[in-house]
Amino acid sequence: MNERVDGPGGSPAGSPAGTALALRGLAKRFGPKVAVAGIDLDVPAGSFYGVVGPNGAGKTTTLSMATGLLRPDAGRASVLGADVWADPIGAKRRLGVLPDGVRLFDRLSGLELVRYSGLLRGMPRDVVEQRSRELLDALGLAGAQDTLVVDYSAGMTKKAALACALVHAPRVLVLDEPFEAVDPVSGATIRSILDGYVRGGGTVVLSSHVMDLVERLCSHVAVIAGGRVLAAGELAAVRGAGSLEERFVDLVGGTRDVSGTLDWLR
Repeated sequence: MNERVDGPGGSPAGSPAGTALALRGLAKRFGPKVAVAGIDLDVPAGSFYGVVGPNGAGKTTTLSMATGLLRPDAGRASVLGADVWADPIGAKRRLGVLPDGVRLFDRLSGLELVRYSGLLRGMPRDVVEQRSRELLDALGLAGAQDTLVVDYSAGMTKKAALACALVHAPRVLVLDEPFEAVDPVSGATIRSILDGYVRGGGTVVLSSHVMDLVERLCSHVAVIAGGRVLAAGELAAVRGAGSLEERFVDLVGGTRDVSGTLDWLR
């Protein structure tokens, strides 16, 4: 049974006012494997929402369905009231996405890639040009803006993809592991950008395996395991008296006892 924390974590019965991202009964199966088993979640507008879970928990599949990258077997998702599948243009106009593992047009330069993302959305060319250069400069990529993305490091590619997600000034950002492979200096810059974005009324949904990062950044959190939401709501309510990591381990099932094994490593 899902543990629901009172407050803005949300009720699966309906989508309350002030909800940026609403998921209802999202489900996905790959052959015999159930990846997502009917997820209900409400992300309050203006929140910094962390989604955490063990490997294989269904986080990426859930976020892919929530953003229109993967069609669900059942359920629905809406972004600021626009249904992702019934009104994909309306939903995606409000949405910026940094997916995990999706290939970019890496034979473009960094500047060309961000520019292309803006023009695809019908933005005026002069606005796209200004924003693309500003984003790349803010993310430390100005010196590599004319370099092909295929020649970028993993961290540089991640930052270029984030610039693509931001260029049209969406009101909801869904970021799958945005800090993975990013160096500490760039990570601090990204955190500053996202903090300012939320303070300005935007909503960030972020998945991560790093509990300390989620605890420092997020106002709300959902714990997912086995394709289900185990707990969701305001961070303080979900974690209780301990740390988020302690609460996560308790919810997911604890750690494996390896004492007495792997003696050959000692």
